[in-house]
Amino acid sequence: MFSSPSETADFAVRLGAALDSGDCILLSGPIGAGKSHFARHLIQSRMTEPEDVPSPTFTLAQVYDLPECELWHADLYRLSSLDEIDELGLTEAWDSAISLIEWPDRLAETAPTSALSIDLSLDPELEDARRAALTWTDPKWVKKLEFAHNV
Repeated sequence: MFSSPSETADFAVRLGAALDSGDCILLSGPIGAGKSHFARHLIQSRMTEPEDVPSPTFTLAQVYDLPECELWHADLYRLSSLDEIDELGLTEAWDSAISLIEWPDRLAETAPTSALSIDLSLDPELEDARRAALTWTDPKWVKKLEFAHNV
């Protein structure tokens, strides 16, 4: 659980430091749960030169050039068909870039199976607190998450 937006941001920064090309994070949760907040802080932590990180709600995807690879931030809330995923080049990014995908339920069966899923939810008892449920199948996430918790 994150008791504040700053705790959410701190975890995003620590996890971001452990990511490599080919890593994909699927961010789910209701509107206002903190998906974009998490993504924004992770992205900014990986940049060599700070820049604004807008939500890609209307563009569907925003690409950032990092020294070692690209970082793709996709917000699929407005996705109208699975064909748009290929048109964006998102499936290729899963192999060669770091990918942060908001609203991954829109991917249906095309979601990468090696991704880390983070489901954020509001805590009804604490105003700014968020719950985060993390799930994965790829064993690489064990070491990456240990690193993020120990930094």
